[in-house]
Amino acid sequence: MTVLMAGCGDLGTEAGLRFAAAGHRVVGWRRSPAKLPPAIEGVVADLTVPPLPPVPADTTAVVIAVAAGSPTEAAYRAAYVDGLSNVLDALERDREHDGAASPSPLRRVVFVSSTAVYGDADGGWVDESTTPAPGGFSGRIIREAEDLLHRRLLGTGITPVVLRLGGIYGPGRTRLIDQVRSGAATAPAEPRYTNRIHRDDAAAAIVHLCTMTAEPGPVYLGVDNDPAELGEVQRFLADELGLPRPSSDVSGGGGSAGGEPSRGGNKRCSNALLRSTGFEFAYPTFREGYRAILAGEGVRHP
Repeated sequence: MTVLMAGCGDLGTEAGLRFAAAGHRVVGWRRSPAKLPPAIEGVVADLTVPPLPPVPADTTAVVIAVAAGSPTEAAYRAAYVDGLSNVLDALERDREHDGAASPSPLRRVVFVSSTAVYGDADGGWVDESTTPAPGGFSGRIIREAEDLLHRRLLGTGITPVVLRLGGIYGPGRTRLIDQVRSGAATAPAEPRYTNRIHRDDAAAAIVHLCTMTAEPGPVYLGVDNDPAELGEVQRFLADELGLPRPSSDVSGGGGSAGGEPSRGGNKRCSNALLRSTGFEFAYPTFREGYRAILAGEGVRHP
C-alpha cells in the first residue's frame, strides 16, 4: 500500500518509518522534507497554504498529523481546521481528476486528534462514548476539525478514523523530567489525573488503525493503561533520578494564559476500545516509558 503522511513531524516520521519497515511506500508532506529519512519520500507542502501537491494515485491510506505553530487560537485553527480542509480538498480534487474509470484505492483517513476535546471531567472516566465538552479553544477547534472530517468523507466510501491522543512523551519530550530534575516540579495539592502515551505507541497505533483487517470505528482514544495522578508520576521520576520528591503546590495550581484550562484537564481516559482491536502497548504505563527515556532509548526526529 501507499501511505500519505500529511504532516510529518516527530510523530508522523516515526509512523512513516514503521509503515516503511512493513514494506509500504510512504510519502511525507512537510515544509522541510529534506529532514526526512530516506525511507520516506519527502514532498514540500505547507498544509495551511493551498493548493497542496498531487496525492499519489495509488494512495491507500492518509494520515493527517498536524501541530499548531504556537499556543494561540489562530494557530490552532490554521493547523487543525484549515490544514485538514486543505488536505481533504486535495483528496477530492485528485479523486475527481482520476475519473470513474480509475477509482481511487483510498480507503481510510486517520486524523490525529487530542483528548483535549473532553475538557475536564473532575477526575472521572471518559471513553469514546463520552460527549466531548472542551474547556478551552484548543479542544473546541480540534473538535470542530473532527466534525469536518466525518462530514466531508460521508458517502465517499472512505472511512474516517479519529485517534484522540493523550499527552505525548518520548525521546526529546522531557518536559516533566526536566521539571523534576531542576526542582521546579510541584505536586498538585489535590489529586489530578493525567493521560499520556509514548511517542512510539502513538505511532504504532496509527499504523495499526490504517492496516487492521477489520473496519475501524470512527473514534479511538490513544492513551496508555494508567491514567496516573500527576504527583505519582513526579515522585516516580524523582526516585528514578535519585532526587528529592517534589513538594505539594499549596496554591492548588491554576489556568494558563489565553483562556486555556490547566494542561490536559483532570480526567481518566480509557483505552479499552483500542486494545479490543488487538493493539498492544510497548509502554503500557508511564513507568516503562520513562525508564526507556532515562536510559537514552530512541531519538526524536527533526
